[in-house]
Amino acid sequence: MARALLLFSEGLDSLLAGLLLKDQGIEVYAIRFITPFFGWHLKDDLTPFENKIRELGFSCGIIKDITEDFLAILKNPRHGYGCLANPCIYCKILMLRIAKDLMSELSADFIVTGEVLGERPMSQNRQALEIIERESLTKGILLRPLSARLLPETEVEKKGLVVRSKLLAIKGRQRTEQLRLAKEYGLKEIPTPAGGCLLTDPIIGGRTLEVLKRDLPLTVDTAKFLVLGRHYIDGNTWCVLGRNEEENKKIIALACGKFPLFTLSEPAPVLCLIHGEMEEERVFEVLASRSKKTKLAISEGREVKLCAVRG
Repeated sequence: MARALLLFSEGLDSLLAGLLLKDQGIEVYAIRFITPFFGWHLKDDLTPFENKIRELGFSCGIIKDITEDFLAILKNPRHGYGCLANPCIYCKILMLRIAKDLMSELSADFIVTGEVLGERPMSQNRQALEIIERESLTKGILLRPLSARLLPETEVEKKGLVVRSKLLAIKGRQRTEQLRLAKEYGLKEIPTPAGGCLLTDPIIGGRTLEVLKRDLPLTVDTAKFLVLGRHYIDGNTWCVLGRNEEENKKIIALACGKFPLFTLSEPAPVLCLIHGEMEEERVFEVLASRSKKTKLAISEGREVKLCAVRG
């Protein structure tokens, strides 16, 4: 029995790509790449992923953290960014290269993605698909089942590992065919068409570009802060404030003794100084500006103190 290594984003396209191959009697090993910008929730709880793999009938589900490699390309993506800080083309190249390296270990015969010709104008046009295949060194072993009949025949098809006539010829941004297939397969939940990468979010993507532009340290530790809180970036100084109690707890956990934390004696956010220096007066001002109770205490002449927080 042939075995396919599926790049599984949990989106509808990759889900259908896996099901199409399962229908042909192929073992599907679904690999979910994660970074703080996509799939990171699985760090805390694998149950939803495991349930999804079982529900779809895939043979195996794998989670792989690629944060370090991803940050390297985020700082200097060979093929540029998408709408914001999303390095879509080089990101897919990176994932395919890693998947290719795993093929021997997992005894996989080929790699599968849910890419659809013309669905995403930057990363899924014909030229981009050719670049991705060439630079990931996966020519001949990369199968795109949803658009396979519109693309050159792969070695996978020539060898008879899959039946080309049972693959699809979907193109464009309309999801009519995908939704029809989802209904045919009886899928209970249909994922939204959004890509799921937080770097396409105007706020998160915007602040990430600002960090990159100012050459502030973007590491595995600092990247985790980018997806939450309210950020202040001024010159060489970068800090983040929690917007609610849940975010305050997350910031304290992420700081983990590596970054200084502050709050006020009145109810106020937690401030984490990620990089640079801030005078205590400035830290106080930033925190007070986000605390109604601090403003009230000051107006009533009560003393409010700046406090260090233990991570």
